[in-house]
Amino acid sequence: NDTLIYMGVSVFVILVVFFGIQQKNIFSTKEIGPKIKEKEVEQEQVKEKYINSGLSEEKEAEYYENLNNLVTQEKIYTQSELSLSDLASRLEIHPNYLSQIINKKESKTFYDYINAYRVEEFKRLIAISENQQFTLMAVAYDCGFNSKSSFNRYFKKITGQTPSQYVKALKS
Repeated sequence: NDTLIYMGVSVFVILVVFFGIQQKNIFSTKEIGPKIKEKEVEQEQVKEKYINSGLSEEKEAEYYENLNNLVTQEKIYTQSELSLSDLASRLEIHPNYLSQIINKKESKTFYDYINAYRVEEFKRLIAISENQQFTLMAVAYDCGFNSKSSFNRYFKKITGQTPSQYVKALKS
């Protein structure tokens, strides 16, 4: 019995190693190049991804303009429970099309797109002297964030510093 189990595990390990080595770019140490090159590659992949989409370039541009108007004028991103479906229904388009537009035009996911606006709103609000009396999280909640961890993660991802570091630098 032990010999059979040993042989079975050995064959399994050999197969995992064999197929693992066959995977492309897992063990590659090549540098892709500068960030600009990576961005171009991502945009090409996004374009290829949506090549069979039923959304025309004209409609895409129209929906994108409507999206930007809704986000900038109505500040819809301040709604903490905002979802792709909610935003798509407000724009009267299918959620898949909205996701496609954000991916192609902004090279971001829906949440990266919305949270970038939230971070900018936080930066704008925290710069106002009357808002300095509030905690960072109170201002973050007003901007649409609904958890401390997501606020800190996106703030650091976008600005390269923590919210506390940003406020300290702002005061000095």
